[in-house]
Amino acid sequence: MAGGAKESPRQKMIGMMYLVLTALLALQVSNTVLQKFIFIDLSLRQSVNATLGQNGARLQAIQDQVEKKGNKARDKKVLENAKKARELTNEMMNFIEEMRENIITKTGGITDDGQLAGAKDYDKQMNYTLGPEGKKNGAAYVLEGKLNKYVEDINTLHDSLSFSSIALPASQIDIFKNDKDQKNKDFAELNFDHTPTVACMAILSQFKTQVANVEAKALEELAKDVGAEELRFDKIIPVVSPNSRVVAAGTKYTAEMFIAASSSTTKPSMKYNGKPVKVEDGKGIIEFVANASSYDKENQSKQTWKGEITFTTPFGDTTLKIEEEFIVAKPVVQVQSGSVSALYLNCGNVLQINVPALGTDYNPSFTASGADVVKGSKKGMVTVIPKQGKVGLNVFSNGNKLSTENFSVKKVPKPTITITSRGKKVDLKNGLSVSQFPRSLEANAVAEPSFAEFLPKDARYRVTGWEITLARGKRALGSKKESSPKVNLTDLASKARPGDRIVIEIKKVQRKNFRDQMEGVAGVSEIFTIPLN
Repeated sequence: MAGGAKESPRQKMIGMMYLVLTALLALQVSNTVLQKFIFIDLSLRQSVNATLGQNGARLQAIQDQVEKKGNKARDKKVLENAKKARELTNEMMNFIEEMRENIITKTGGITDDGQLAGAKDYDKQMNYTLGPEGKKNGAAYVLEGKLNKYVEDINTLHDSLSFSSIALPASQIDIFKNDKDQKNKDFAELNFDHTPTVACMAILSQFKTQVANVEAKALEELAKDVGAEELRFDKIIPVVSPNSRVVAAGTKYTAEMFIAASSSTTKPSMKYNGKPVKVEDGKGIIEFVANASSYDKENQSKQTWKGEITFTTPFGDTTLKIEEEFIVAKPVVQVQSGSVSALYLNCGNVLQINVPALGTDYNPSFTASGADVVKGSKKGMVTVIPKQGKVGLNVFSNGNKLSTENFSVKKVPKPTITITSRGKKVDLKNGLSVSQFPRSLEANAVAEPSFAEFLPKDARYRVTGWEITLARGKRALGSKKESSPKVNLTDLASKARPGDRIVIEIKKVQRKNFRDQMEGVAGVSEIFTIPLN
């Protein structure tokens, strides 16, 4: 058969019968058993006639379809090849039938009661089929050449045909290639050497069935080219169509269950809204992005799409039309964050954007106006860094825009400066006694509590510039400038007297942002005074 072609159950049965026949002959079974092959021969001849009848009907269907389509040049070429297949088949069948009649004649003909006179004879048929001993020039060798030439000629009629040889030696047949008594026999010897006449009849009928099947497959492929192939639904699948795939507890689930069928031999064309769609195994793949311009109060929009399925039958092209309704649900974007009402300027505001309606199909991406965005490590997570007073965050899924979420932007609240000594906050109102003159002071910039809670990585401050002066009246007794939060005042302690004061001027504060970058904080210059008693 052709490369990749499937055999029908009848073809498989015939092939098995042929193998059984040749195997029995190889075993040299008794003549009584060989008489049973007359029934095999009868069965094979009936099968041949049935197949040839079907082939004739298929050839007629091709001719009718070509005429119906206006006898186009391309279609007429297909018809010519189909007729050529029938011509080649008839020639092959006639030769095999001629061999059959010659064997019957040379072995004694037919008796008055319709039986083979030489049913058990093999000497006379061998002289005809194999030729004189050692010559190998009998009719079986001619048959071998004609069978294989037939296959070669059929293969030229269509690009998809790739039939293998029918006439094979023992070395190319699995059950004989390792048999020491058979593996060296050529085609003619394997089939006709010491084969009784009655078995020769069945063997020749088997070759007829193979020829008929080759023609059948060739005509089937040619019929497809003009749309005259038989429409056979050979792929059956169960289908369930529920009213809804989402059912609330306590309500009824309703669905229709049925079978759907497709044909592996038919190549339908399909369209969605007038545009061709990809067809795989007889099924069209419909895929599009669902959109709607407006929604009802339940955030739903009814939509429809139209489809067409066109396939060819022996009676012409048939188109089935489909109109399918579906509902587009407006995706609800959920924003989760410590504070979603406003974002903080130049800070890494981490947002979690969810769209429950999309389920596992949710594949988010983001852009923004008035801000930079950085995609997070988890699905739907995004860091927004505002650059101006308003931010529009665009939410996409699989490249399709779902929504724009708008945010106002707050300025980062200024930190509070605290002065401490030995871990305790200094009492700026009552001051310190000279005996309690601090050996060191520490200036800390403390973030506003709510800001620190929402964006802890952006709420890290440090005093990086301050000056400490010991003053008496209008005169400075000494001062120190410091770039770190802690300063040592031991050298000023000896100069202190009651009535003096320590003056602290905060000049520079920096903030470390979520990227661990330092930036200056404007507007935090402050002056603190600690009176000495």
